[in-house]
Amino acid sequence: MQSSPDLSGRTVVVTGTTSGLGRALAARFVRAGARVQMTARDEVRGRAAAREAGGELVLLDLADLASVRAAAAEIRERTGDRVDVLVNNAGVAMGPRAETADGFELQIGTNHLGPAALTWLLLPALRGAGDPECPARVVSTSSLGHRSARLDLEDLHWRRRRYSPLLAYGASKLANLLFAAELDRWLRMTGDPVLSVAAHPGMTASSLLANGFRRAGGGGLRARALLAAERLVVQPVEDGIAAQWAAATGPVHGGDYLGPSGPAEAHGPAGSARRSAAAQDPVLAGRLWQVTAAATGITPDPGRRLDA
Repeated sequence: MQSSPDLSGRTVVVTGTTSGLGRALAARFVRAGARVQMTARDEVRGRAAAREAGGELVLLDLADLASVRAAAAEIRERTGDRVDVLVNNAGVAMGPRAETADGFELQIGTNHLGPAALTWLLLPALRGAGDPECPARVVSTSSLGHRSARLDLEDLHWRRRRYSPLLAYGASKLANLLFAAELDRWLRMTGDPVLSVAAHPGMTASSLLANGFRRAGGGGLRARALLAAERLVVQPVEDGIAAQWAAATGPVHGGDYLGPSGPAEAHGPAGSARRSAAAQDPVLAGRLWQVTAAATGITPDPGRRLDA
């Protein structure tokens, strides 16, 4: 495990902290001295996780833009508009097609549109924190699954195509990388002292797959077989947070993408990760930025100054 810097005086926001990567990340930030805002949809589970880790609970449902707005306002008020790190970690995977409170397909809504909205709403607080030695930063969490994905901006919510839980998940993770890249471009253009970086955990034990099967009603024999196979190849969650931790606390540049450095980027210490060709498409990233703004009804930040 990487050594932990002294994060005393720093404020960190981690989404999805009731289990898996988010819970382990939040606990590690607390141990390093940071003040940690731990988001959760479920108040009971969230309070238990925050109590155990030593963080502060913020209720947040990324599948509900009203909740995103309320959580962002609460975080800004609590922290005095100073957030050093935002780790967009929370997500959903697989399961049958479902919709968010705002009518978005559940995976693209929870994994991309909600985090994008939260990021834009918290950028004033990120801009107000950090220092030249350790700039404030946004960490977007992607996945190896983005590599086989395509993003259909004309049918983002799978209303015309036959729904594929696996392809929809991959598309949402591709969207994470495209958003991180476009955010980096805008931050550079506006001269904002904030870094946009991305990371993926490789093959790591988490509750994502199990939760997806649970939404599907248990999954049956095939689901149990996949979960058993997953347990054979994944690394422990304490190892799996390495890339997110390095992206959040290590020496990085805006636009970096980190992941495990072992074979196939499945396990190992943090290193540079490989993007698919689609994830490097600046035209697609720009179009997604516009589609995201229109869908969420939130004016992108940064961006106001150039559009004024």
